Amino acid sequence: MSGGVFDNVTIDKKIAEKEALTGAPGFWDDHEKAEKVMNDLKLLKGRVEPWRELLKEIDDIEALYDLGIEGRDESVEGELQEMYATAKKKFDDLSILNLLSGEVDRNSAFLTIHSGAGGTEACDWASMLSRMYIRWAERRGFKVETVDVLEAEGGIKSVTLQINGDYVYGYLKGEAGVHRLVRISPFDANARRHTSFSSVFIFPVLDDTIKVDIRPEDLRVDTYRAGGKGGQHVNKTDSAVRFTHLPTGIVVACQSERSQTMNRATAMSILKARLYEYYREQKEKENAKFGAEKKGISWGNQIRSYVFQPYTMVKDHRTKCETGNIQAVMDGDIDQFITAYLDAKWKGLPLDSTDDKDDL
Repeated sequence: MSGGVFDNVTIDKKIAEKEALTGAPGFWDDHEKAEKVMNDLKLLKGRVEPWRELLKEIDDIEALYDLGIEGRDESVEGELQEMYATAKKKFDDLSILNLLSGEVDRNSAFLTIHSGAGGTEACDWASMLSRMYIRWAERRGFKVETVDVLEAEGGIKSVTLQINGDYVYGYLKGEAGVHRLVRISPFDANARRHTSFSSVFIFPVLDDTIKVDIRPEDLRVDTYRAGGKGGQHVNKTDSAVRFTHLPTGIVVACQSERSQTMNRATAMSILKARLYEYYREQKEKENAKFGAEKKGISWGNQIRSYVFQPYTMVKDHRTKCETGNIQAVMDGDIDQFITAYLDAKWKGLPLDSTDDKDDL
C-alpha cells in the first residue's frame, strides 16, 4: 500500500509525529491548536485504517473460499458474493478518497448558486439545485448552513451554502460550472418545454494554515438591513454585511446571523476563500479549472444537463457519465458524477464541457 496516490509509509510517519505532539507537556494549554492536531490525526488515521480493515476482510474472503473449495461446499457461494460486494464498495469509496490529496481538498466548502437565463424558471431551477446539494450533504452527514440568499419570484436568484465536513471541497470541486435544466415548465400555461440555466461555484473554507492577505484599503464594506419574515421577526438593525474587494471586483455578502459581527466574520471567510481560488488560478494559469465560472450562464456553456421531458436523463458533458433516474439525482444521489470527475482528473483525461445535441 505504498507509493503512487496512496503512500501509507509517509502517512504512518505523520501519524507518529502527531501522536508524539499529543503526549507533550502542556499540549492542551492551547485548546484551539490541540483540537487542530487531534483533527489532523483523525484524518490521517482515516486514510490508512480503513484500508487495513479492508485487507483483513479480503483475507477472510480468501479463507472462506479456500474452505469452500477444500470441503466442496457450494453453500458458501452466496456468502462469498455478499462479502465480495461489500468489500468492492469499500474499495471504490476508499479509492476516491485517496484522489483527494490537494492542499484544500479535505476542507469544508462554500457552495454558491446563481440563476441564469430563463427568468422565473431559472430561479426555480436554482432552488432545485440548492435542495439537491443540501440532500447530498445530509446523506453524508455533513452540516449545512445558508449563509446568504436572494429570493425571487418562483425560487431564488442566488444562494450561498456553507457545507461543513471532511473533504467536502474535494468532493464538490468538480460541480463548479453551468447546470442546464430541460423540462415542461410548470409556469407555462401552454405546457411548453423550457431550457433554464444556473451556475454553481465551489470555494474551500480556509483554516489558519493557509494565509490570504487582505489590505484594509482594498476593501469596501457596506451594511444593510437583512431580509426577514416580518412581524416580530423583522430585522431592525443593519446586520447584513457586504464586502467588495476593489482590486478584483469580488463581492461577497452574509445575512444569516442577527449579529453584524458574526456576519462580518462569515463574509470575511467567504472572501478569503474566493481570493484563494482567484490568486491560485492566476498563479497557475489554469483557466480550464475554473473556466466554467467565467462563461455566460446560458446555452453551450453547461457542464451537465438535467432532462425531464420528453424522457428523463442526467448527463455530465465532461465525463459522459449519465443516468435515467433523474429523481434520485435531484434527491442528492450525485456521487456517480463526483466519482467520474475525480477519476478522470486523476487519469489526466480531458474534461472540457461540450454542447451535446443528443440529450435533447
